Amino acid sequence: MITRVLIAVVVLALAAVTWRAAAHAHETAGHSDLTARVAATVPKVERAVGLPFKSPPKVEVRSKDQVRAFLERQFDDPRQARELAGTAAAFKLLGLIPDSLDLRKESENLLTEQIAGFYDPKTKVLYVIEGETDEMLDQVVPHELVHALQDQYVNLDSIENAEGDDDRLLAAQAVFEGQAVYEQLIMTGGPGIVARLDDMWDKLRETIRDNRSTMPEFAKAPPIIQEVTIFPYLSGLEFIKRYEDHYPKKVPYADLPTSTQQVLSETAFFGQPRATPLRVTLPKPSAGAVRYENTLGEFQTRVYLNEQLNDQNAAVRGAAGWAGDRYQVLDVPGGTAMIWASIWDNPVDAAQFVDLLSQTATSRFGAAKSHGTWTRGTRTVTITPIEIHGRPGALYVDTPRPIGHGLVDTTALSAVPEK
Repeated sequence: MITRVLIAVVVLALAAVTWRAAAHAHETAGHSDLTARVAATVPKVERAVGLPFKSPPKVEVRSKDQVRAFLERQFDDPRQARELAGTAAAFKLLGLIPDSLDLRKESENLLTEQIAGFYDPKTKVLYVIEGETDEMLDQVVPHELVHALQDQYVNLDSIENAEGDDDRLLAAQAVFEGQAVYEQLIMTGGPGIVARLDDMWDKLRETIRDNRSTMPEFAKAPPIIQEVTIFPYLSGLEFIKRYEDHYPKKVPYADLPTSTQQVLSETAFFGQPRATPLRVTLPKPSAGAVRYENTLGEFQTRVYLNEQLNDQNAAVRGAAGWAGDRYQVLDVPGGTAMIWASIWDNPVDAAQFVDLLSQTATSRFGAAKSHGTWTRGTRTVTITPIEIHGRPGALYVDTPRPIGHGLVDTTALSAVPEK
């Protein structure tokens, strides 16, 4: 979603808390020459990450208007346009964003507001926004240099441009942004700050909430957009801290997490055996044509449940047993439909999710018309417990009436472990 366009977007609220956590670092800050600043920071980044630059990174200055134009070119890319349109359609059907929301415009506005600097893996250039203060550059330059270094050891552009699995992409972004934030914190706050990270999570979240008033585009964005924007930085930071605890002085590039579940849960990634997600495959629908398909994953499922039920604890519990999912947006007679099939660790987890999913349908559509069926206006939602290769699952179908139950052949669903 939002952060895929630029892998190095800096969340200003997160930067704000690092300033306070490392205030002493700014007493001597004040370099005005950008080239000299980058040259002085490069060896610090190399020492922090434990890898040398293969070639010196390029750095250029861009105005806000140039950044806006850059974003518009990114969104004009056919792949990016498909992703935005498909994601917008799915989120609208799930009630996560208003029907009137222009997701492209929202994304452009949010990113233009948030970006203080970015590394572009296509051009291999670190761009700094014109007019940024020395204090901000103290945060931006090391953060983006970490991304430049990452790109010399793993193809960031290839990862960012992968289609059809947002959950895996978000997990990979969490590694790259999490490492950049982690090393940025150490470089600005000193090694001792790592020992305080376990006590900082609540303060970081509180700071982000407090700073929403200073970021109007971020503040007015729907919760799903806010949460997906923050996830790679905050949850990624937690993941990298765990990775350092388990594998000191190693980098995770050759063994990236394949799901947000592996980012969120220590045992899911570091436990034995690892919680490998299942890739769910949906059969051809009985009516209409597939416009778009993707995966929500544990994190976005959690956000969906919380958004509809306003119960964070229930949302966390309800999404925790996730083992895999897949959704399709369809063009069908009468409008747009959605199929969402998910698979769960055990029958208890599956039953709990079906119950919570049913509560979201009641919250949105009113009391069920009949068992497992909700109707509002011209739309019908059905929620059905299913099995996929003997594993418990759930099927959510949202259609213009009267298509309903027969849209997907549940016996043709399949699920295999992710590679």
